Amino acid sequence: MKRVVVTGMGVVSPLGTDLTLFWDRIKNGKSGIRRIQSFNSTGYKSQIAGEVVEFNPEAFIPKKELRRMDKFTQYAIGAAKLAVADSGLNFASENPERVGVIIGSGIGGLHYFQEQHSILRDKGPDRCSPFMIPEMIINMPSGLVAIEYNLRGPNYAVVSACASAAHSMGDSFRLIQRGDADIMITGGTEAAVCEMGLAGFCAMGALSTRNDAPEKASRPFDKNRDGFVIAEGSAVLILEELEHAKKRGARIYCELAGFGMSCDAFHMTAPREDGSTPALAMKLAMKDAGVSPEEVDYVNAHGTSTELNDKMETKAIKLALGEERARKVNISSSKSMHGHLLGAAAAIESVVCALAIKNGVVPPTINYETPDPECDLNYTPNHAEEKIIRVCLNNSFGFGGHNACLAFKRFE
Repeated sequence: MKRVVVTGMGVVSPLGTDLTLFWDRIKNGKSGIRRIQSFNSTGYKSQIAGEVVEFNPEAFIPKKELRRMDKFTQYAIGAAKLAVADSGLNFASENPERVGVIIGSGIGGLHYFQEQHSILRDKGPDRCSPFMIPEMIINMPSGLVAIEYNLRGPNYAVVSACASAAHSMGDSFRLIQRGDADIMITGGTEAAVCEMGLAGFCAMGALSTRNDAPEKASRPFDKNRDGFVIAEGSAVLILEELEHAKKRGARIYCELAGFGMSCDAFHMTAPREDGSTPALAMKLAMKDAGVSPEEVDYVNAHGTSTELNDKMETKAIKLALGEERARKVNISSSKSMHGHLLGAAAAIESVVCALAIKNGVVPPTINYETPDPECDLNYTPNHAEEKIIRVCLNNSFGFGGHNACLAFKRFE
């Protein structure tokens, strides 16, 4: 099987769009959570989010085209262009049939849907935009990125709730492994911070209501956690076949070495409480990567800051690594800083994993104040830790019982 490496990354996030600044904020435990600015959230139980505020779409997309694009598409194009620039790729020198795009999303064009529904209700069907359907559907970012660069290789989108980006990256990894592509542009994008998205998650009772202290609201594994913080943005990674990357002299962040997945087959929204199926995904990722639990130094947890997930994930890590090893590894949830990007979560967290490996730093879980007896592992509380990371596991679990794990390795 061919080896796969990460050669470029781009983020459009609540912690900025500059990769260096993003990493500086992550390793120093800065929060990107604030009271919602893009609309009036009065009357909502949760009034906080990880909004994208440092992004100028006109720097990436012509103004005329912007009017035809939902935010989730804008974010993906921005992140993709940043990732391509970071990679140093020149697609004029590449075979376009050997380059593909898979960018996932959990929800898709919710802003456009909400806007067009209002037009339909208030002005009638003839006033709806002809771009309504194309800009709602989740495969559009993948399609438009391919159009931008004339890429004719594998192209589609994966939808598996909060595991969407993980499955997108896993599929991209497999395509390169088996020789179907040399380069894949992959990741996730989401823009559900709007009236309809917030209302839906509030109705579920899934969100933190710590509205008086937004920056302290996302507190994975802390005993006083009260729900996740919704966030938006996109992260895109360039995956490349190793020999192809070496031939062009590419900078390599790390190796993507393994991918595992499973299904809870249990409940629409609640995880399987014993952690057995998420543990299976972790075990399969390690097996695929050819590594043992003793080689895993860092787990970037799904770590949503919800009552059920964090207890379950603690059990899953113990099952996957063994109790003794689980107590020695560093675990952290970067959602404590950037919030939960839903279908884009695994992508932004994979960027965190790659930068952690490259820089030898485990980022913290911020807002960890009161230990939970049922969450009793090392969550790297509040401060980053310098550490050589040989193998990092990135966990992602989605509504519907979708579990995925990506295994990244230090490249030497």
